[in-house]
Amino acid sequence: MSAHEFPSPPSSPEAVNGRGFSHFFRSASRTRHRYWLHILLFLFTLVTTSAVGARLAYNFRHNRPAIDVSQDLESYIRLFTDPRAWIDGLPFSLTLLVILLAHELGHYSACVHYRLDASLPYFLPSPTVIGTLGAFIRIRAPIYSKRVLFDVGIAGPIAGYVFLLPALVIGLALSKVVPGLAARGDLIFGTPAIFHIFQWAMFPGVPAQDISLHPVARAAWVGVFATALNLLPIGQLDGGHILYAFFGERHRLLSRIFVASLVPMGLVYWPWLLWAAILFFFGMRHPMVYDHSELGPIRKRLGVLALALLVLSFMVAPIETSGG
Repeated sequence: MSAHEFPSPPSSPEAVNGRGFSHFFRSASRTRHRYWLHILLFLFTLVTTSAVGARLAYNFRHNRPAIDVSQDLESYIRLFTDPRAWIDGLPFSLTLLVILLAHELGHYSACVHYRLDASLPYFLPSPTVIGTLGAFIRIRAPIYSKRVLFDVGIAGPIAGYVFLLPALVIGLALSKVVPGLAARGDLIFGTPAIFHIFQWAMFPGVPAQDISLHPVARAAWVGVFATALNLLPIGQLDGGHILYAFFGERHRLLSRIFVASLVPMGLVYWPWLLWAAILFFFGMRHPMVYDHSELGPIRKRLGVLALALLVLSFMVAPIETSGG
């Protein structure tokens, strides 16, 4: 949901000195943000996620599964007959947009810190079951240091989790137990490890499929799913940047191994086959970083943290139909 494409760096390390940086800073000073586009995409995404949020709120209030196609038309009709229904969608949409915004501003803040030319976040509205395809920033400047690459890559997931965890706790506190709920829905949402931990603490002995998640908790679930996708150690995903910072040119081989590992998972959950194809054909390339310095102990610990966040967030089957 958040890959970054960097321009190609100079052809040699020597080009970093002299014209390399001075040329970049002159071009960066001419960069202009298209604020109208960022605002317009954000507002459209607010509309699409609020529509989904209204549907989730209506189903939650009536003890229905989160997604029930046979009955969800009723909740969508309310959006046109009762304007107040849009307000019901705000807990989901605002929570989700704050999590996504925090993630992207984490990247953006790291770019500002290192004086890298980067855009403000672009949000992607979409008529899907979550109302968005996420958000991204565009980094226009080449990155010459593995430490900078690592910091930019990891800043997003950490910033997102800072806002995600409170949303998860608050959302679960507002959730309730509805026995047999999952079996009545058209779609079944997977339960990542981080949800299992908090659900075990707040709903001891209750199966995950019997917990009706409040829309705020649903927004936290989407944030967890987005974090897992971004932390996949492949190409120019956040996890790919972290992988490159640790392993350099071995990144290419390792990325291919991780893409290949998605194929057997696709036998369980077919969208992984689509992700594997997209990443293999469009997301594998990573610009070279002419830097052989060590990351240092603090960044190595943060790398372990990134791996832990991936394990806590990853789901083999995020969304399934009730028939499997």
